[in-house]
Amino acid sequence: MLVSLTVGKVDAGVAVLLTEDKRLIEFPSILLPPSISSGSVVDITVSRNHNSEAQAQKSFHALQSSIFSTYGQHSPSQPQLRCRNATQTSVVLEWDPIQLATAELRSLSLYRNGSKAGIIPRPLEITSTKISGLAIDTAYTFHLVLRTSAGQYSSEKLTVRTHKMTDLSGITVSPGVLPAPLRESLSGAVERIGAKLVENVRIDTTHFVCTEGRGREWEKAVEMNIPVVRPEWVEGCEREGRIVGVRGYYLGANPKDRQVGQGVGFQQQQQQQQQRARTESQMSQQRTAPATLVQREQRRPETPAQPPREVSTTSAPTNGASVEDERPTPPAKDEPEPEPEPVEESSDDDDPEHGSEEPSPERESQQFPSRELVPSPPSSGKKSVGDLRPRVTVEDDGKKELRSPVDGGDFSEVQL
Repeated sequence: MLVSLTVGKVDAGVAVLLTEDKRLIEFPSILLPPSISSGSVVDITVSRNHNSEAQAQKSFHALQSSIFSTYGQHSPSQPQLRCRNATQTSVVLEWDPIQLATAELRSLSLYRNGSKAGIIPRPLEITSTKISGLAIDTAYTFHLVLRTSAGQYSSEKLTVRTHKMTDLSGITVSPGVLPAPLRESLSGAVERIGAKLVENVRIDTTHFVCTEGRGREWEKAVEMNIPVVRPEWVEGCEREGRIVGVRGYYLGANPKDRQVGQGVGFQQQQQQQQQRARTESQMSQQRTAPATLVQREQRRPETPAQPPREVSTTSAPTNGASVEDERPTPPAKDEPEPEPEPVEESSDDDDPEHGSEEPSPERESQQFPSRELVPSPPSSGKKSVGDLRPRVTVEDDGKKELRSPVDGGDFSEVQL
């Protein structure tokens, strides 16, 4: 395609070209011939380059495919958490190596029961961790949280329960320097209690057993703060049927510090005897309970029926007033009247302190403790206040006589 244009103005970098229909086109002056000036007419040929266009499209699609295959098909993987070993007070967790794809790592955190327990150091290199100081026979929930430049990824929650004191399956023993007989006996004892025996010290090793503190594995155990004990510790666990303390089984420890029990067999036998004794006691109580009730019924005495008594509820009347006779019913004639105790006479004349002083009512009452107040026999009609006064039974020379106190006085005025 050929186009004729008229040069209108030429500057140092841009030339203004005019079309036949008076349109302005800015054109680079470097592409024009050097002798061009205002008013010159130039012919420009324009054509499409199909080969160059195809090559550009091909390179563009290749770039798009490379970007998609690199950044669009892979993303960071979700952490896979699992339990490697559990004991009475510790748990060892492990996970697969972290896959970040093209993302950048921010952090890897461990959570326990919903709370952040800590950050895993060097997460691209470390794939396991040990949590200590847990409670015995308690369930815990763990999960990992991976933070990257492409987002946050969490693992599935893992529930782990610590062992009981009698569960020895979590013990992992690594042997050190041991004589051949002790090594064989150690292997048998570990197998009998259900524990594991590994040759090298690992993160899940719970005890290092040896008789001498030397060697590469011993140094590694000391560096990892693993208890170094003697073979007798495994025998103690087997004998007690539970995990025992390591204080008395350290290298160089005093054997007297070892807490030796009576053994699991003796404990089971003692529990069976106690259970048998409780059962026999309950059976004997059930057999003797009916017989005891029958004996109590037979031993219960028969109490004779007594006639009802009338109780006087009349308050003390004033002088000269008359009241209704509501005295209690006297005893039957067939029943003998109880004899009062003899009254000992005493006189104040022999007392040098009192001399001929008249005895007081309180003193007189102390001298006659055997006096008995007997109500007078009932009679019909109304009685005066003087007839309601009690009488005293006095024994004089084998005779009994009922006497009443004088008006206005008391029993101390009666002459015996």
